[in-house]
Amino acid sequence: MILDGSSPESIAQAARRLAAGELVAFPTETVYGLGADASRDDAVAKIFAAKGRPSDHPLIVHVPEASAATRFASEVPPVAAKLMAAFWPGPLTLILPRKPDAGKAAAGGHATIGLRCPAHAVAHALLLACAQQDPPVPGLAAPSANKFGRVSPTTAQHVASEFGDSLMVLDGGACPVGIESTIVDCTRGIPVLLRPGILTPAQIEAACGERLRLPSELEGATPRASGTLESHYAPHAKVRLMDAKSIQTALDVLGTEAPRIAVYSRTPMRARSENVLRRRMPDGAPETAQQLFAVLRDFDAAGVQLIWVETPPIGPEWDGVRDRLQRASAG
Repeated sequence: MILDGSSPESIAQAARRLAAGELVAFPTETVYGLGADASRDDAVAKIFAAKGRPSDHPLIVHVPEASAATRFASEVPPVAAKLMAAFWPGPLTLILPRKPDAGKAAAGGHATIGLRCPAHAVAHALLLACAQQDPPVPGLAAPSANKFGRVSPTTAQHVASEFGDSLMVLDGGACPVGIESTIVDCTRGIPVLLRPGILTPAQIEAACGERLRLPSELEGATPRASGTLESHYAPHAKVRLMDAKSIQTALDVLGTEAPRIAVYSRTPMRARSENVLRRRMPDGAPETAQQLFAVLRDFDAAGVQLIWVETPPIGPEWDGVRDRLQRASAG
């Protein structure tokens, strides 16, 4: 059931459904999320069941504004407040200490919780409408609206193909960012990068005035966070990261008898077989991020057996794309 996300009646209908403890998929600037009332453990349980996701793997809770973070977080450390001021609303998730009585199921039972304020107009309207329900829905737990471990959706049609007509989906068009949010842990007094996204380390460091650390630099356990498993974001076809020379050599060896293969590369490739489906990767990281998941889904829909991807360039602006491709190829 795909509804026009720009319609006030659609937003109101979706908010009522969420307040009743049901699921609604909605667009954000990153990917489409599968939403439920984050304050109701029974509603959140439906997300885990629909996705086939382990219940101890935490979800990200979306809130309408920075002040709403305290509904779920026991404190907002100074570094988190600086990052909220710089990037909320936007594609940044912050890991904060969780209030013991708030969002337990959404947090996977952990003592921390991931919070984000999305920038997409449809998501913002939905969150505001949810906050006005009786009783209010203070935030929406919303992982990507796909089966667990698979390619994230960036259009309403992607969501419908995963869950069918029974799920209400607010259509807000194609997601402009295209990969999930950057995740920064703010529970240890310094910013720690748990998942790269479209925001670069330099942007984050400039906003908070501190060096962004990696978990490997610190002692102690790292908080669990969404989308950080080794294998994730995977299409049905096997993904392999290769340099351009290796891809071309492999295509030459296969000759005219190549199996159904897709190639996603910045470098033009020659193929003698009609079974090779080629798609050019953009030269820029933001453009590649915006189309990445849609391309992987298109390759799956074409029935390819293998997807050969040219390894992204080295550089912090490509870290988010590289992270998603490495996890997609790990399965």
